[in-house]
Amino acid sequence: MNRLKQMSKNNDNPDDDAELFRAEFSDIRELAQDKVPPFRQSRPPRPAKREQDDQQVLKDMLSDPIDLAEVETGEELLFARDGIQPKVLQKLRRGQYSIEAELDLHRMTSDQARAALSNFINQSVSSGLRTVRIIHGKGHGSPGKLPVLKNKVNHWLKQKDQILAFCSSRPVDGGTGAIYVLLKRLR
Repeated sequence: MNRLKQMSKNNDNPDDDAELFRAEFSDIRELAQDKVPPFRQSRPPRPAKREQDDQQVLKDMLSDPIDLAEVETGEELLFARDGIQPKVLQKLRRGQYSIEAELDLHRMTSDQARAALSNFINQSVSSGLRTVRIIHGKGHGSPGKLPVLKNKVNHWLKQKDQILAFCSSRPVDGGTGAIYVLLKRLR
């Protein structure tokens, strides 16, 4: 380095300075690097949306009741989850909550009714609705005059976590052919 300073004092030409610099560092060689960055095997991509959709389908799947003769044509339906206050259930049975939406399952097959019911409940909950009515019919048009959809709706609704309570409606709103349903609120 000292030699470089001495030479640059003698020469004021910038081209000579560059040449001196190259000459000074000409014996320098690049160090060989023996380190390789670690190999990280990437995870295969996960279809997150598909998995979420599959989980929703499983959540929405409603099994059919084993015994279809659970409820007779004129019998009232009544269900409440643990923790529902008796006064709330009493108001529901009296029809004192305003009905915010309605689903009519008349003339639907079991598969159509299951899909329609699941979609209706999910949309009602996501819309913030609190009380809905579902018309399942009394079964007068079904074979053997048994209420097929009434029994299935009774069974399906008990499987849905969004349902807090349900009961047969007042005669003016369909009687034992319809139910009032109290839904959970979204947090």
